[in-house]
Amino acid sequence: MRLTVLGCRAGMPSDGQASSGYLVTSESTKILLDCGPGVATVLSGTCPPGTLSAVVISHLHSDHCYDLLPVGKKIIADQLRDPMAPAEPADLRPPIPLYVPAGGRRLLEELSALFPLATLPVLEKSFEIAFHVVEYEPGDTYEVGGCVIGLHELRHALPNCGVRVESADASLAYTGDTGVTDALVTLAEGVDLLLAEASLTETDTGDHGHLSAADAARAARAAGVGRLVLTHLPSAEPSFLDARAAEAARVFGGPVLVAAPGSSYDLAKDGA
Repeated sequence: MRLTVLGCRAGMPSDGQASSGYLVTSESTKILLDCGPGVATVLSGTCPPGTLSAVVISHLHSDHCYDLLPVGKKIIADQLRDPMAPAEPADLRPPIPLYVPAGGRRLLEELSALFPLATLPVLEKSFEIAFHVVEYEPGDTYEVGGCVIGLHELRHALPNCGVRVESADASLAYTGDTGVTDALVTLAEGVDLLLAEASLTETDTGDHGHLSAADAARAARAAGVGRLVLTHLPSAEPSFLDARAAEAARVFGGPVLVAAPGSSYDLAKDGA
């Protein structure tokens, strides 16, 4: 299993970096975790979007799902021999499973409706024929290729589920956006790698729900994870990133890495 960072900026893209998006690959499976602004561009340079096995959206804030529309249009367009010729859904590949929280289907349909294309209506159907939209509930699990995906409810301003991905030889957990909660330990228990948001410099005591680097490290230590990767970062300034990594390392005691666009991490049960 390999994790590749497509985007890791908190909120909107900045400094040439996309918002949240992470590609998990194994020999037979490609799973996209979140699809924020800028991710469509980066994904197109990493793998053909139509080869994805599934997409999982942690929550419905725009910095985690906004680029689903252009990705869907690209999946359809890549299958049209003549972009201006009519096409029917039956002419296209089966849709890719898209797992979203409750309410996601309506939100995405409303987004698509904002950009009608009367002369080529097939490209209006991202969430009908490019994706098969599945609204999940916390606690749901899905088998995708050689992987099992588990959804774990965490704490955020909108309903957010952390995502656990397990294959025969590796495992990882991704927080999405969350505040401090005991559920983080359940999400990440024993995984080879925890990809944890670290948006703040201090613990969030309000209602929005975000982690500091030290919060992420405490969860990683309690869960006994192999490696901690900090992401959802508000700055690319080296001094800021170094400080967050140092804070986490003091608490976690294991390997701490800071996500960067294009960085990849290989995972295996033996720690490779």
